Parts: sequence; C-alpha cells; structure tokens
Amino acid sequence: MNQLHSGAKWSFRISGYVVFLFFGFLFGMWLLVPLSILALSGKILFTFIILYVIVAIILSEIYARMAYARWFYEFDKEGLKLERGIIWKKYSNIPYGRIQNIDINRGIIARLLSFSTVSIQTAGYSHPSRRRAEGYIPAVGMKEADKIRNFVMKKIRGNRQGL
Repeated sequence: MNQLHSGAKWSFRISGYVVFLFFGFLFGMWLLVPLSILALSGKILFTFIILYVIVAIILSEIYARMAYARWFYEFDKEGLKLERGIIWKKYSNIPYGRIQNIDINRGIIARLLSFSTVSIQTAGYSHPSRRRAEGYIPAVGMKEADKIRNFVMKKIRGNRQGL
C-alpha cells in the first residue's frame, strides 16, 4: 500500500490547529472569562492561555503524525483500496466501474509543499458533508497525481469498452 506525501503532515497539523482554536475559543468563553472576572489575576489567566497553546501544539503534532502514518491507498486490478483512521479504522474499496471523474486540487499549502489532493468521484456516493469524494486521497506528489489520473482514466475507458 502507498503512503501519502510527507506534506500531508502539514495539512493534518493545520486542521488540528483549527480544531484546537475552536475549542480554545469555547473553553475561553465558558471557563476562563468567568474565572478571570471572579478574581483570577492577569498572570494566572496568561499562564492558562500559554499552557493551552503548548498543549494544543503538542496534541496537533501527535495527531498529524498518527494520521499520516495510518493513511494508505492502493490501486489494484479491481479498483482503489483506501485504509485510514487513528482510533476507528475505515477501509474502502472503489471498483473502477463506479468511478465517474477524477479531480486534482492544489491549494496554496499543497503548491508550496509540492503535493496534490486527488478526489475520485463515484456513481451513487453521497457524503453527508458533501465536502469529499468517496475516493479522497489528501496528499500525493504532483507527478504521482497525474499518473493516478491517467492510470484510472485508462481503466475507466477499458471497462466501458468491455476490456
């Protein structure tokens, strides 16, 4: 099985930072602000904020490394196989006959780190958030993404022509 491009770690880190920023905002609104009003000194409040930022960075790094180490994909003779997940593993098999389209996306971070996101859209798939395709590969090298697109398109054409 193939592993993601090493730049995926940054993508996972940033998503971890966003999650911790959101929870930090909620944590601050519901706990730290009322406590500071009740009599916590500015030094204690500042210490809580610094500790939270340090814990958020450490946990985001752990998440990024674990998510990267546990995301695999493979194209075999029947289709695409995906394996991902830290606590709950998810395994997907996508036969070539169901594949409708392949999109390659390169955002700002992806271009800086030389990787692409491959989205393989299938017939009959509906994700609740509608954000991701069924065959979502978050980070592969730019050349690898083009190879994947060409390989899968040949397989699709072969299946439709009865090969």
